[in-house]
Amino acid sequence: MTTMADIKQAILSLPKGEYAELIEWLHDLDEQKWDQQIEDDSISGRLEFLREEAIEGKRTGTLRNT
Repeated sequence: MTTMADIKQAILSLPKGEYAELIEWLHDLDEQKWDQQIEDDSISGRLEFLREEAIEGKRTGTLRNT
């Protein structure tokens, strides 16, 4: 089994181009996981409070577009 220490050492030994490719891949993976979490939270209703806050802000004139 590969340990975190093994993975870290392997990353440190990558050539510059492969290191950059790994960083890009990890960044894309992180964005995909974030997008999936937001979608899951939205479907489950966990983000409903944001919609309600926006509606209330619009009603009271305190909604800001920033």
